[in-house]
Amino acid sequence: MEASGPELARRGRNLMVAGRKTAGQRRADLVADVALAVGMAGLMLGTMQAARAADAAGIQLAQAGQSFDIPAQPLAGAITSFGRQSGLQVTVEAAIANDLQSPGVSGSYTPDEALGRLLAGTGVSYRFIDANTVTLVRGTAADGAVVLDPLSIDATRRAESAWGPVAGFVAKRASAATKTDTPLLETPQSISVVTRDQMDAQAAQTMPQALRYTAGMQTDRNGADERTDFLYARGFQVSQYLDGLRLIGGTWATPQIDSYGLERIEIVRGPASVLYGQVSPGGLANLVSKRPQPDAFNEVQLQFGEYGRLQTAFDMTGPLTEDGDLSYRLSGLARSADTPIDQTKEERYAINPAVTWRAGDDTTLTLLGKYQNDPALGAYQRLPAYGTVLHNPSGDIPTDLYIGDPTFDKEERTQYGIGYEFEHRFDDTFTVRQNARFFRTDSDFGYLYTGRLMAADSSVIRRSGVLAEEVNDAITIDNQLQAKFATGAVGHTALFGLDYQNNHNDSDVAYLAANPIDYNNPQYGSPGIDFTPFFEQNTSQRLEQLGLYAQDQISIDRWRFTLGARHDWLNSDTNDRVANTSTKITDQKFTGRVGALYLFDNGLAPYASYSESFEPLAGTNDIGEPLKPTTGQQYEVGIKYQPTGYNSFVSLALYDLTQQNVLSYGSRTIIDGSGNPQVISFSTQNGEVSSQGIDIEGKISLNDNISLTAAYSYLNAEVTEGTAGDNTAGKTPVYLPEHSGSIWADYRFIDGYFNGLGLGAGVRISDETYGDAVNSFTVPGYAVMDAALRYDLGNLAPDLAGARLAVNATNLFDKIYVADCQNDTNCYYGSRRKVYATLSYQW
Repeated sequence: MEASGPELARRGRNLMVAGRKTAGQRRADLVADVALAVGMAGLMLGTMQAARAADAAGIQLAQAGQSFDIPAQPLAGAITSFGRQSGLQVTVEAAIANDLQSPGVSGSYTPDEALGRLLAGTGVSYRFIDANTVTLVRGTAADGAVVLDPLSIDATRRAESAWGPVAGFVAKRASAATKTDTPLLETPQSISVVTRDQMDAQAAQTMPQALRYTAGMQTDRNGADERTDFLYARGFQVSQYLDGLRLIGGTWATPQIDSYGLERIEIVRGPASVLYGQVSPGGLANLVSKRPQPDAFNEVQLQFGEYGRLQTAFDMTGPLTEDGDLSYRLSGLARSADTPIDQTKEERYAINPAVTWRAGDDTTLTLLGKYQNDPALGAYQRLPAYGTVLHNPSGDIPTDLYIGDPTFDKEERTQYGIGYEFEHRFDDTFTVRQNARFFRTDSDFGYLYTGRLMAADSSVIRRSGVLAEEVNDAITIDNQLQAKFATGAVGHTALFGLDYQNNHNDSDVAYLAANPIDYNNPQYGSPGIDFTPFFEQNTSQRLEQLGLYAQDQISIDRWRFTLGARHDWLNSDTNDRVANTSTKITDQKFTGRVGALYLFDNGLAPYASYSESFEPLAGTNDIGEPLKPTTGQQYEVGIKYQPTGYNSFVSLALYDLTQQNVLSYGSRTIIDGSGNPQVISFSTQNGEVSSQGIDIEGKISLNDNISLTAAYSYLNAEVTEGTAGDNTAGKTPVYLPEHSGSIWADYRFIDGYFNGLGLGAGVRISDETYGDAVNSFTVPGYAVMDAALRYDLGNLAPDLAGARLAVNATNLFDKIYVADCQNDTNCYYGSRRKVYATLSYQW
């Protein structure tokens, strides 16, 4: 990038021409809220138990096809895993299974096929007593063939995998925590999965919206400002991955993946650097793209709603050849809408092509592409604390206040990427994979932002302007060798990897003085921009990281152990073109993880783990210095519950997490050439922050009728080591509620007069937070409600089969609240009510 601050200013001219609670109260609240959360979990379990008998037939159909992952091990442990993964009741006399070894089974099979492979060579056969119960017996039929009672299989159901679609809200498998297709129940770390069905039911338009009902996730940091996806968990920002590879961005050129192109979102809470290297200790969000499917499926959508919203979308997949070896997926959308902020607009065009080639039974190559153009990014509404969360005699600042100026503001972003996933299975033991991607994000920003009020009781807000151009190029490659084998009675799934990341960021930013704005009488057309920058940043930074890792998932009877180690080498080179200086950083870091989990027959799985994180950060602070890598350590204990026989999953986790060099966001006042104070924002880092807490989450899908998800989190975070002179030691970081929770219930009528009607409703609750780093004021907590109504139009006429109309409302009662304050000049209103109607047709 050749443009400098003055050049940006010239382009700008051309554009112009064109009260927190006490400790005792918090403890009392904690006791009450934990009791409420435990009661809620008990109620969920009671609901599941009551529905179990009525649900048996539906579960058989839903789980007829399965993705099994049972390593070689003693037969007793293998049968326990089979019962849990298949949803079948398995009866066997202890004497039959004694001293026998199972070869294990891995892949997509019906339950009878999987059980046949699991018992191969053991001299044990089986028969089905009914559709849900199987018993093991000594001996086999002639020629070793297993004699089966008839079993009804629904061939239209596909086995679940960690990268594929899920029927309902409850996923059973994920890859983000282990980079292997592993059952959630057997992973000794806290994980959540948001399925496509849940995103559709809640009409999630962005990734943060899709995660609103996920335990421990803070997704509303910038409120109505949805230009960038900020995710927080356990007190820290969450790293974002796309299909297992890091999504890297800078300060302005930050990638944002539209949720319509996703199949699922996986959240791993806590450090995961042993596999990924560059991960925040808060965890990671792995966005799983829609992939080609073997069966033809098509969908078109038309969505319209408040603020002039109009969106069209399509999704098509299926085979390209008669033998099915070549298949495709193509999804995309076009959207235009105003926003709740006056004179602002959002506009997006996105397309996501994908092709899969199956070169035989053992080799697969999938190409994944993404292109997205955002000519208008929507609202930016950073506001001072006085007039939002703090009293101002001049009145409250309107939630629809436009703080910019149409003669100056411009926000555009273009992003595109191309990558592939290659896998080859040599035999039943060894599999190799290589995943790679190039991704570019290009941004061009020009907007006005607010600083402090002229006085605490004034309605006049100081403003500054910023012109920013930034390009971020990222190349990521991950090479893996997986080996599945047994050593005696011990089963192993070993993973060895070498990954590489090369990120180049080029940024040119100029800060400009501007006229203030009176929020009680805003005037537009003469922002008074001084195009001589009072502060300028012009940097080029290249960051390279090489990581070598190893992991072993060990099974011994009902025990599951996960051991991992990694070493990273980091090189960064930052050139400051304003100061004409260059800074080089070379670093290396070892990280590890160890976890243990025990599988009980009743579906309970207690676990304990320790994990570490290491995260290099692209970008610089306010004086042009490169940001230091963060490090983190976490201890976690928990319990998971997946009762055999119906579709549900409940988890509880307690953790103690510490991070060093914590990234935060601050502001600094600079006196411009006219002697006026101007505020700039920048990234900064604290010395150390610790957090302890509890995450509880449950998901239930009963038949095709009821889906329920509920979550509760408690978080106690503290700055244990501040930066010299900032007085933050002992304080609570901003935007971290002690208590938060949510519940969503979804019901679908499948017979009777209301057949085809679906109803959904949910509540999201957040406790108060601190509004600045020194905890001088608080942001009140809030509770908002969402709702959904949908109807399958095929119930009106056969010719309308496949058509559906849905109406979704977020913040149903239009509650006005402040979502977050980061300091006294940087507060954001939460999103006002939005109502959308979506007409879709599938065939």
